[in-house]
Amino acid sequence: MSRIGKKPVPLPSDVTVTLSGQTIEVKGPKATKTFTATDDVTITVEGQQVSVTPRGKSKRARQQWGMTRTVIANMVHGARDVFKKELEIRGVGYRAQMAGNVLKLNLGLSHDVDFPIPDGVTVTAPKQTELVVEGTDKQLVGQVAANIRDWRRPEPYKGKGIRYKGEYIFQKEGKKK
Repeated sequence: MSRIGKKPVPLPSDVTVTLSGQTIEVKGPKATKTFTATDDVTITVEGQQVSVTPRGKSKRARQQWGMTRTVIANMVHGARDVFKKELEIRGVGYRAQMAGNVLKLNLGLSHDVDFPIPDGVTVTAPKQTELVVEGTDKQLVGQVAANIRDWRRPEPYKGKGIRYKGEYIFQKEGKKK
């Protein structure tokens, strides 16, 4: 039994949901999102909450049950507020700056990295060593933050690289003489 899937998604007063078949549309002050669920689950809107139930006992139906509920909950949250991921840049000479819709990264490579920002996400650099990725789609925000981090992951000896704010990097001991 999915413990996540059993919980209904509460709807805030400023968010409206319309259901047509397997497609659910969530409208809010920040964004409008749509999602088409698989035929393995049934979505019902009852008052101020949305509930998801599986159709059958198959493994796929149980997998889609929890996943569909989580996607709907993220859509409801994104329609009201924004999702945010914060990144830190550590290393001598490592810095980032925004130039229009392109993030320019100096990461100790032989060239500067020009990272184009996709639609639906805003990236800001409050300092040269900090980045904030914001948007109404949780999956897209996380993917953009992960793609930026992939340009220079934190290394385990000095900890240089791009890391999530508050991320702990296990420090290894260097060579012994």
